[in-house]
Amino acid sequence: MNEFRPRRSVLYMPSSNERALEKAKTLPVDALILDLEDAVAPDAKPAAREAACAAVQSGEYGGRELTIRVNGADTEWHADDLRAACAAGPDAVVVPKVNSADAVLELVEAMAGHDAPEHTKLWAMVETPYAMLHAEEIASASDRLTVLVMGTNDLAKELYAEHVPGRQPLLTGLGLALLAARATGKVIIDGVYNDVKNAEGFLAECQQGREMGFDGKTLIHPGQVEGANAAFSPSEQAVEDARGILAAWDARETGVVTYNGRMIENLHVDSAQRTLAIHDAITQLG
Repeated sequence: MNEFRPRRSVLYMPSSNERALEKAKTLPVDALILDLEDAVAPDAKPAAREAACAAVQSGEYGGRELTIRVNGADTEWHADDLRAACAAGPDAVVVPKVNSADAVLELVEAMAGHDAPEHTKLWAMVETPYAMLHAEEIASASDRLTVLVMGTNDLAKELYAEHVPGRQPLLTGLGLALLAARATGKVIIDGVYNDVKNAEGFLAECQQGREMGFDGKTLIHPGQVEGANAAFSPSEQAVEDARGILAAWDARETGVVTYNGRMIENLHVDSAQRTLAIHDAITQLG
């Protein structure tokens, strides 16, 4: 099994806000998206670009995964954003509205042309009906693309859908993207929850995302971090069961292997190993 990196909580931070960038150094967040796009006004984008790159190179964010979200390929800022981000060398460059395999290949070629370090990966935001229908092609286009990020607000807008508890209008798209991620061995992060004052609704959506199979959730407020971390971490019972399953499997001789009265097969062992890998990685974060 490849080394697991937790991405339970992935927080958007406006790179134009110096105070927010400073606060991010103290948050128990797994990953940060230093944003140059939606959270930054047009006249503030050049300064935000410099601030994001400086943050990445500062070495002051501990073990948090640092990414930079550039403006989309159809904007006047994209080329300068991408060039600067590649030079800064974050853990990943996040690109909005990636709709095709060709778009992925163009981005990967551009990153190579800007001499992006090998450790700087590509995270593709999928946020349109077209992207949902071509998610497997997008996800499999390049090994440099390691993470799919759901853009559920834009997806809802383009579907003419409403934001409702349970997200019924979005479930088909979420499911297609999840299938694509799992079929191609990529990580996939759920979309944001907009009502930062509705803690109950947020936790319910975290639980839904975890049950569906997402690796974590993108966040828009520091107050959402702890809830996401808890929701996407294995419970104490799950860890105990995983250890029990592996112990029973290792002690097997012949015949049927059981744990707590349930038959154990290879698929249960694989799931138990993944649960413990996640738990161990989270524990190492402290």
